[in-house]
Amino acid sequence: MPVENSPARIGKTVVICGEVKGSEDLIVDGRVEGTVTLAENRLTIGPSANVSADLAAKDVLIQGRVQGNVVATGRVELRAGCSVEGDIRALRLAVEDNAVFRGKVDLTQGARAANDGAGVPQPA
Repeated sequence: MPVENSPARIGKTVVICGEVKGSEDLIVDGRVEGTVTLAENRLTIGPSANVSADLAAKDVLIQGRVQGNVVATGRVELRAGCSVEGDIRALRLAVEDNAVFRGKVDLTQGARAANDGAGVPQPA
């Protein structure tokens, strides 16, 4: 029987093309192409995940591969072994040794941008 507060999960063999929205914590272990929006929740990109999507959530933990922009009203964590290609907008950013990141970082606009409807930053 599932635990009431356990996060939703996208499995390793699942491929989603399009828009993912939700109001609960989410763990992505498979492939997502498009957008992922979790306004008040935590998004975890697992070590086996391959994501080509713009991400917006309260907190974002990245362990796998992400190609796309990341917006968080709270914290973004890049764990060892992850690869991120895209811009990050958040209030806080933590980067572990051996994490790969290519893009721009804005640590002043995270909460305001996500709350005022600006959403995911657009490339310049």
